[in-house]
Amino acid sequence: MTESVHIGVIGGSGLYKMPELTDVITQPMTTLYGSPSADVVIGTLRGKRVAFLPRHGVGHVYSPSNLPYRANILALKMLGVRKIIAVNACGSLREDYAPGHIVIPDQLFDHTKADRGRTFFETDIVAHTSIADPFCANLSNIVAESVRAVGGTVHEGGTFITIEGPRFSTKGESNIFRQWGCSIIGMTTSPEAFLAREAEMCYMSMSHVTDYDVWHESQEPVTVEMVVQIMNRNLEIAQQAVADAVENIDGTSECPCHNALEYAFITDRTKIPRETIDRMRPLIGRYFPEA
Repeated sequence: MTESVHIGVIGGSGLYKMPELTDVITQPMTTLYGSPSADVVIGTLRGKRVAFLPRHGVGHVYSPSNLPYRANILALKMLGVRKIIAVNACGSLREDYAPGHIVIPDQLFDHTKADRGRTFFETDIVAHTSIADPFCANLSNIVAESVRAVGGTVHEGGTFITIEGPRFSTKGESNIFRQWGCSIIGMTTSPEAFLAREAEMCYMSMSHVTDYDVWHESQEPVTVEMVVQIMNRNLEIAQQAVADAVENIDGTSECPCHNALEYAFITDRTKIPRETIDRMRPLIGRYFPEA
């Protein structure tokens, strides 16, 4: 490990190619869950060191169902990251959340079906983490203000439903998701947000609306070409918003997110193997100093 970095960004490769980023290094990482999607890119942005991780790997080689979610979050945790800005493409399930707009959701509905590695706590130690509000409100507010400051159209609030993918929804599914009260739809925010909470990190989503999914009768159903076009168009806004947010984020400030495990452990400590504590020390070490 070469240095400690407090702010992380998970998103596409275009984000870390911004002109303002200097003193760039590439940091290979290995975790107890293997390697993350790609080497972490660390650079200086507005005077702060920031870690960038391409969610789908360099060249978009990972499907949403097969992403190394636990390795990604743990790699950032091991670097010292405390606050994560997640940049996502999403479909809109609301008329007023139009393509080209940015949504800062405040709720999350996990509708995935594959075992994506939903938790760090599978065997030997059980932790029930509170996740009633899955996105950090403080960090979300900062990023929303940054999107406005750079001229983007931003909507605050809404439920983000995560589907399995990699296929897009049918019209029947899309209309049911609307009836459920969901606002936007994507494929990767679950379990990413949940793992970030278990890792005691602030996490928010800057969700870029690329389409109206398939429910909107007067619009063409979503295609990959449509998604890429809107994301490329929004890339400059995303880069500027991230830079502005980094300038306004205090990476060392405390937040309830950083104590998410304080009352989460239910397993009798005498029943937890020493090897488990040692293996999970990057996540739980401060709660087991005597081990």
